[in-house]
Amino acid sequence: MSDALNESGGAGPSHRGVEIGVAVFMAALALIGVYGSLKVGIGWADEGPQAGFFPFYISLLVLISCAVNLVQTFTKSDDGALFASWAQLRKVMSVVVPTAIYVFVLTYIGIYLASALLIATFMRWLGRYRWSVAIGVAVLVPVLTFFMFEKWFLVPLPKGPIERYLGF
Repeated sequence: MSDALNESGGAGPSHRGVEIGVAVFMAALALIGVYGSLKVGIGWADEGPQAGFFPFYISLLVLISCAVNLVQTFTKSDDGALFASWAQLRKVMSVVVPTAIYVFVLTYIGIYLASALLIATFMRWLGRYRWSVAIGVAVLVPVLTFFMFEKWFLVPLPKGPIERYLGF
């Protein structure tokens, strides 16, 4: 990456901005954890620690880490370094968005159909495989997963309406 690209600031988010954004986001999550832990109790009861004991201290450690990160970010000079280019972030998002959709729809259509759709999508869109190969692998992997977990290990995985209709 050239110095002119770094100085222009238009090629992607700055490293400093991402550091601040992640620290603030994680601090907000940590504050939610602290608040929730305080609601359920962080003390020690007769039978041992209350439900919020460990989450409180973990959240507190995350909050302290965020504060340290923010202090370090603001005390060092901003060199204008990029975190990543927009093109690189688009590549990352091309994996993150379908995976997030997969996680969302998994509870509604079941793990097997959702996995088949995700595998076929990734193979066809990102891998540029032929439809026959993508569909073959997208069907084979969930079938093998079904036999491995449901039949051999006897571990039930989330089912959707199609599996219930077929009696799985």
